[in-house]
Amino acid sequence: MKAENLPHRLLKHRPASLAAALFVIAFSLAFGPAQLLPSTTGHAASSPQTGGFYTEAQAARGETLYARRCATCHGRSLEGASSTALAGSRFIAKWGQGNRTVDDLYFITRTQMPFGAGGTLSNQQYIDIVAYMLKANGYSPGARELKAEPSSLKKIIIEPQGSLKGKSMEAPAGGEAEMAARANGGPRPSSSWPSQQELNAAQTNTTDWLLSNHDYSGQRFVDLQQINRQNVASLRPACLYQAGDTKAFHNNPVVHRGVMYVTTTWSTIAIDATTCKVRWRHDWKPKSLEIHPPNRGVAIKDGRVVRATTDGYLFALDMETGKLLWEKRVVATEKNEGTFNMAPVLFEDLIFLGLGISEQGVKGWIGAFKLENGDPVWRFNTVPDDGEPGAETWGEGTARLRGGGAVWSPPSLDPVEGLLYVPVANPAPDFFNDNRPGSNLYTGSMIVLDARTGKLKWHYQAVPGDTHDWDLTQVSPLFTTTVAGKSRKLVAVVGKDGLLHVLDRETREHLYETPVTTRLNTDVPLTLEGVRACPGVLGGVLWNGPAYNPRTNMLYVPAVDWCGVFKKASEARHIPGQLYMGGTYIEDPIEKARGWLTAVDATTGQVRWRYESSRPMLAAVTTTSAELVFAGELTGDLVGLDARTGKVLYRFYTGGPMNGGIVTYSVNGRQYLAVASGSATGFWRAGPGSSTVIVFALP
Repeated sequence: MKAENLPHRLLKHRPASLAAALFVIAFSLAFGPAQLLPSTTGHAASSPQTGGFYTEAQAARGETLYARRCATCHGRSLEGASSTALAGSRFIAKWGQGNRTVDDLYFITRTQMPFGAGGTLSNQQYIDIVAYMLKANGYSPGARELKAEPSSLKKIIIEPQGSLKGKSMEAPAGGEAEMAARANGGPRPSSSWPSQQELNAAQTNTTDWLLSNHDYSGQRFVDLQQINRQNVASLRPACLYQAGDTKAFHNNPVVHRGVMYVTTTWSTIAIDATTCKVRWRHDWKPKSLEIHPPNRGVAIKDGRVVRATTDGYLFALDMETGKLLWEKRVVATEKNEGTFNMAPVLFEDLIFLGLGISEQGVKGWIGAFKLENGDPVWRFNTVPDDGEPGAETWGEGTARLRGGGAVWSPPSLDPVEGLLYVPVANPAPDFFNDNRPGSNLYTGSMIVLDARTGKLKWHYQAVPGDTHDWDLTQVSPLFTTTVAGKSRKLVAVVGKDGLLHVLDRETREHLYETPVTTRLNTDVPLTLEGVRACPGVLGGVLWNGPAYNPRTNMLYVPAVDWCGVFKKASEARHIPGQLYMGGTYIEDPIEKARGWLTAVDATTGQVRWRYESSRPMLAAVTTTSAELVFAGELTGDLVGLDARTGKVLYRFYTGGPMNGGIVTYSVNGRQYLAVASGSATGFWRAGPGSSTVIVFALP
């Protein structure tokens, strides 16, 4: 199985290679008079020129540079390793639809690559790499070199060659299962659990892990004490499952009645939660353009396993058999309508799902769909339409049409009040705000919606008018604690800016904010020359957020500490489907990047202890009533810590980077701990790994 990992966003993924910029492409931009590239595959180019546009010597220079700077992520033969393929059908699907020019390719490569060091190579080096990519995709050489001259490059349109000629990524209107779902709701599942009652009670459930973040509140706390501070050092693997996939593995498993449900980019697998024996496996066959590969999990309810895909689909499987019940095409990825990576959330007869990715220049939303068949119910625009509240915070231009505002991590939910808490990501373009003056609602915000209607109840904007790609990523946990002698219902809000906020959910009062990583020059305006700031685009809190332990009254927050230089562009150039950054970012050396796990007093916001990791901390955090905290490191280590002191009590090397879930549950009276270990996106420069679930237990 070939690995492919397209960058999700400049902030969230950072391929360490030049060519990693070639991702997330749609098909809507065309230039004027142009020439079609000739090819060695036998296709006759409809161009007045008979020769190629680069030389063999130039492509050879590019190949040498590619091997040094790009092959680690994209593979020796451009086939894709931990990042996207740069040759063959997947490359052509993104670049070869007749409306992308070599100048587009050169612009993205030159301004964004190497990821985290855009513009640091010479123009000649960039154009040589482009020449090598053209050769690898069947274009013929000629007698003259490809020049780094935009006016000339704009006249050269990229088109598919040979057997790829004429192929389109336009997806069908609907598959057989979808047509059946439209007619009668699709096949009925063979079981009816977990019920809404079970999901409502998930917070006190000690046998299952029913949601991506354990329960609607997202506390990631389980009242289990069999594994405790005295015996945690004795934990041993009970079983191991490898999914046969080497793409980035962000999955947070869910567990119900002794069965664990796991996802990779395209596969959904049910395994025995104690033996790792496979119950069933469903492999999705992509039907449209693939965007950012990591999938972060499923949702389960009423006999259905529900998930979304990077090619824009939502579907449901039978929990018992893995049989497809229905599928629904939600967005056209080839038209730059967005993609999906988050785990859905299910409530009553609704599926909640948000759109990614801001850097693709999408116009964001969070929506509800029918659990029975995937039909849309409501949609809330995180970037307002004309006439909607918040539109006035974007200025007078057209910036809202591609203003970002993605949603890529799970919302939390108060099932009693019927309120949905949603984290909204950054505005686009990331570093350039001249075309979007104002606070840019509802980006960088927690929005609180009526779960049944999608109507806005209130919001809190943590990062107004963001120019650093500082997504708001987490609006959990929801928890109750005592403040000044009074019991108060609170919510934790945190994102890539590295600042933890806690608010009262009833009065909406902002109680405190606590830094959980280095913060530097956060209010200094960006310039053409560049401003060094912390966190960088890959800093702060990403797709896994805080856990809350009511026994210790502490929040445990994983974070990345990695700074860099932000450079604003003189203008924001938009190429549909490509990174829409409005500038460049140059990261600090990887050796300076590290991670933190910070324990924060949930009442006062004071830091109680900190654990420092030698690498960024991306994996989930889980805590128990035994006053333990479990976390994972990019080094591949699972660590168990004393929840009160931060002392490391257990360490186990899992064999691959940890940037996915950690869950605990019990079966037949025995407590288990399951962790996800596997590859990380290339820009983290972590060693490769196979997507693996390891289940631990005491001897």
